[in-house]
Amino acid sequence: MAMGASLHLIRPLGFSINDKLLRRAGLDYWHQLNCGIYENWEIFLSANKNPPLWLITARAFRSYDEAKFEKPVYLVFGKETAGLPLSILSRFPEKCLRIPMAEEARSINLSVAVGIVAFEALRQHNFSNLHKKDPKNRLSDRLRSNPIPAKMESPDPLIEHR
Repeated sequence: MAMGASLHLIRPLGFSINDKLLRRAGLDYWHQLNCGIYENWEIFLSANKNPPLWLITARAFRSYDEAKFEKPVYLVFGKETAGLPLSILSRFPEKCLRIPMAEEARSINLSVAVGIVAFEALRQHNFSNLHKKDPKNRLSDRLRSNPIPAKMESPDPLIEHR
């Protein structure tokens, strides 16, 4: 929601979206999301008129930072436990991207992966439609009322604070 993005969920889901479980997970903003739910991959493709896709998978050869994200962009992520099905990946091999990670790692947490790639796409478009500066000036107001000292004494002589 903070990105201004729409959420498209394609069944089968790896989680429940009933109100009680969403509230329990702290997703009290669910009603504010622009969210579409599709019964399967084909219905999603048809409903979105063959959207410009990027499939994020640990199996890809190309890194997400090599992609040029056009507007609009549809970033597709699979289940955290299994990733995207090979049947989908094999249809769009040139659109598969990965997030670099340690060789021994199996995957990256889904919400972290979404944040990494989504904010790269937003960065490439200069964060259009987002506030690059805090519109409420929260830090500026706090600094005016409680300025940071020019030099702080450190209990550790090896650490110098500026």
